[in-house]
Formats: sequence, C-alpha cells, structure tokens
Amino acid sequence: MVVPEAPTQGSAPVQPLPAVPAEPVPEVTVEGKEPRFVAPTRRDRIGRIWAPVMIDGKGPFRLVLDTGANHSALTTASALALGAPNAEATTVVTGLTGSAVVPVISVSSMEVGDLLLGPTTLPVVADVFGGAQGVLGREGFASRRIFADFAHDKLVIARSHDQRAGVGFSVVRLYEIGGGLLIAEARVGGIRCKAVIDTGSQESIGNPALRTALIRRPPRRPAHTDVTGVTLEVQTGDYLAAPNIEIGDLVVRGAHLTFGDMYLFEHWKLMDVPVLLLGMDVLGHLDVLIIDYKMHEMQIRLAHDRFPTPD
Repeated sequence: MVVPEAPTQGSAPVQPLPAVPAEPVPEVTVEGKEPRFVAPTRRDRIGRIWAPVMIDGKGPFRLVLDTGANHSALTTASALALGAPNAEATTVVTGLTGSAVVPVISVSSMEVGDLLLGPTTLPVVADVFGGAQGVLGREGFASRRIFADFAHDKLVIARSHDQRAGVGFSVVRLYEIGGGLLIAEARVGGIRCKAVIDTGSQESIGNPALRTALIRRPPRRPAHTDVTGVTLEVQTGDYLAAPNIEIGDLVVRGAHLTFGDMYLFEHWKLMDVPVLLLGMDVLGHLDVLIIDYKMHEMQIRLAHDRFPTPD
C-alpha cells in the first residue's frame, strides 16, 4: 500500500466516516483464539504478523505489520473507536490492484515497542485485513529491527543495535527502493529476479516478466484466482505451481504463485524485469523472521531442515 506524503484538503468524491456514536466506544483489545502477535502459516490459514499498537493512548489496536506499505492505515471501525470526527482531508491510497481516494484522520501518537510515531495522519480504508484493525506501515522502521518468532507467538520491534545473526540463522542481504521498499535477490527456477519482502501480503505474486521468463509454453488451462487489494478493486491472476524459489540459503519447494499484471507492479516501476512479491504464504513457514532495516538484512531460521511442502 502506497500513500502520498501529504493528504489533500477539501472535498473529494469519497465516502465520509460514519457519525461518531453518542455513547463512548470501548477501547479495542486484543483477545480471542487467534495468536496475539505472530500466526504461522498453516495449510488452512495464511500466517500474519500482528502488531499491538497504542494510538492516542487507546488500544492496543491489532494492526498487520506490513513491510510493503509506506504508511499505516486504519479501518473505519478503528477510526470510530478513536472517536475520530468526519475527515476533512483525503489522500490517494495505492494498493496491489488499484488506487482510490480515501479520508484521513489525524492522531497524536502511535506506539508499539520502542517505536513512537506522531503526530501523523492515517488513511481510513476498507476492512480487508483478515480480522486486523488496520496496517502498521514502514514509515518508522528506518533504524529498527523487527523480530517475529512464529514458534513462540512473539513480536519485538526495537531499535537496531547491529546484532549479527545467531547460530542456525541464514542471512539475506536487502536493499531499498521506493522510499524503503525491501528487495532481495532471488532465483525462481534458476531465473534471477527481485523479491519484494511484503509481510502484509497473504500470497506470493509474480509479475508478467517473471512468468514469461519461466514458462515458454503457457499451460492450456491455468487455474484462475481473484486478487482483492486494499482499495477493493479485483484483478485476476493465474495460480500455478512454482519451481524452486531460492533466497540466500533458503530453498522453497512445492510453492504455488499467482501471476498477474498487478497495478502495484506498474506503480513501483517493476514491470520490465522479473519480480516476485514474497508474501506470508512463504514467510509464515519460517521459525523466526528478523528484518533489520539499519543493517539492510533479513535473518531467517527454519523450524525444520527443509522448507515444508504442501500435500
């Protein structure tokens, strides 16, 4: 998800926030059977990284940690829980499948771990986050280290102290484009490509250039799937079995990829070279995932000797 740096003032063709109820809205809490912080990928469920974020002293709000988003955002229900008035400004939000003009609200502070943001504005978007109350984007991650332990349901967002990878970890070098978008060098079926590390995406998606490089003879009847982005626009992709995906020492076997001409690839100007958006269907199989923005590296550890393969 991409948000321009400054929202626009005045009227725009968007739906206003519903009126704030007269009765106080109770603070949002993290509860229920779902993991509180980190949900590993299972055969019947896509993994997620949940960040418990205090906003203006209320919460914690359960936001999806999204390394693919340059800015945080809230759902309408979360904006109402904050007692936010009708928005007077709008901004353009760009998602995987399209862009839309949405209202924004102003907040004084956002806090998770030792990360403190604000004052800032937050776009108010549709509820497409699988039970989360918004997304925590990467706007404050420049000097931070994200530690996600899927085995022990633990998330730590803290200042990086240049910690080296521990025993049993593999290191993947990262570089940034587009204001902090994390890219790794990868190979898919021996084809070199750029891998976008996107913890906010449920599925891994390849651009048309990657598909063209991989498939000389397209399958006659590929399985089609609909992809819905944060703007609720829908694009269709082809769901295909993927050859081995290699990222550093990690080899992913038996994965499936969705290939499509997604709007966000064009926005990122990543249409002409093979690109893989690496989502939680792959990342959620890890035992521990560490992303160190200061060191520009990803430290990963597998739960088993080899990557799990689907039946």
